[in-house]
Amino acid sequence: MKKTLTAIALMASIFSAQGQEALWSGTQVKSPVVNPDGTVTFAMKAPADAHVTVTGDFLKPMQIDTPQGKAEVPGRAELKQGADGVWSYTTERLAPELYSYTFSAYGQSILDPANVYVNRDVASLTSIFIVSDAKGDRGDLYRVNEVPHGNVSKVWYDSPTLKTHRRMTIYTPAGYDKGKDYPVLYLLHGAGGDEDAWTTLGRTAQIMDNLIAMGKARPMIVVMPNGNPACQAAPGEWSRGMYQPSFMESIVPQDRPVASMEESFPDIINYVESHYKVSKGKSQRAICGLSMGGGHSFSISKRYPDQFDYVGLFSAGLHIGQGNQESFYNALQKDKTVQAQLAKLFQGKPRLYWIAIGKTDFLYQQNTDLRRYLDEKKYKYEYLETEGGHIWRNWRVYLTEFAQKIFK
Repeated sequence: MKKTLTAIALMASIFSAQGQEALWSGTQVKSPVVNPDGTVTFAMKAPADAHVTVTGDFLKPMQIDTPQGKAEVPGRAELKQGADGVWSYTTERLAPELYSYTFSAYGQSILDPANVYVNRDVASLTSIFIVSDAKGDRGDLYRVNEVPHGNVSKVWYDSPTLKTHRRMTIYTPAGYDKGKDYPVLYLLHGAGGDEDAWTTLGRTAQIMDNLIAMGKARPMIVVMPNGNPACQAAPGEWSRGMYQPSFMESIVPQDRPVASMEESFPDIINYVESHYKVSKGKSQRAICGLSMGGGHSFSISKRYPDQFDYVGLFSAGLHIGQGNQESFYNALQKDKTVQAQLAKLFQGKPRLYWIAIGKTDFLYQQNTDLRRYLDEKKYKYEYLETEGGHIWRNWRVYLTEFAQKIFK
């Protein structure tokens, strides 16, 4: 215990000294530095016994066991201390992308004290940076460029179905006030996320601004609701206070929702269509989501088959009914209600039913089961398979691709 307290005290003194150095002298350790050759250098000043490492999604991932099966986690590399007392590590050349990382010193995970740019994913904080080589590459799409910018609003709306007020995030494109009758994309987050997830981790505003400016996507409204029916808003943004976020939001008995996300979704559509300049009708609505949000998109689109002409399932978590199932394919084969819902959805000839997933995603088999069922029924869909697993790097790509396919 004494050793741990000493380590914490040392880290506090390190960061305090760095902060004062930056404040008074105008100089500090710079980290990360994207070098001209595409490599990236990380640096941190710490004592010789700190044993500094960096964990990041730019390193070869490690495999771990989870209750859901094998999962990938970011790799780790050791920093080396130089004669100036600064620990550093330089990567190989990195592809254009948004990357996240943390340091570790004295066995304690910490943010990069020299980097003010941070994202929250559920309860984890990571430092971030962007690498870009050329106009229009992934890194360029994820950063703020000199293009017309849309607005991002945090909007409170009434949900009669859930009997509460709730918050959602809404992106309106540049020139919204001068235009009229915009199509709407409903973009849903995954388990542990909230209405902030897609704008921070997903870079939705930057992606949409850049795609629209390049003429690759139509100007559209993007609605990002909170998919946790027991929560009114993101952690710290509603009366529950500053609670600890979790992968699956814990629900005490008095917080149990009176309805599901699927049942309450018309409340969201009604609010958007009564408060924004939108084109109404199936051809002007799209719905997509990642993981849990992909499952919501699957369920909402079949529950309301006349509402959406475009459906996107990103690494979708697919479930029918309650409890464990032998396989999603077998569940589909047994559930006559779901079969009828899907039949009605595809009888309506949606313009796009789009499925995307990473090759090593732990939900790969569920999505394979869905595709098998759709193939047997001769229901038309498009499919994208990428490298990697259940990660934001894939979901940003999926949003980028899906946004270019809709409302054309």
